[in-house]
Amino acid sequence: QVQLVESGGGLVQAGGSLRLSCAAAGRDFSIRTMGWYRQAPGRQRELVAAVTAGGSTNYVDSVKARFTISRDNAKNTVYLQMNALKPEDTAVYYCNADIRFRSSFRWIDYWGQGTQVTVSS
Repeated sequence: QVQLVESGGGLVQAGGSLRLSCAAAGRDFSIRTMGWYRQAPGRQRELVAAVTAGGSTNYVDSVKARFTISRDNAKNTVYLQMNALKPEDTAVYYCNADIRFRSSFRWIDYWGQGTQVTVSS
């Protein structure tokens, strides 16, 4: 079994910064793509940013040039550096990872528990 453990959310004023972290804890697995999603009240969950094992990244247009996703493969950890935060970035942020156990050929989607990010105006 694998757990994704998130940290780093909180309350910040508009224009401020936060850094989210998500570590995959477990044994004998590989990770393909890692990403961050967010869900605001009354809205669908959306992909914010993702990074492949090779380091290729993609972002939703609304966060480009403000957010940076990165990962440390040795630590099975993904980060989301969020700068110039806006009130519309307020949401619960979820970590996601595509994981395969070494005893299996199947890739499985794992999710973190979510961390609240609130940006005040």
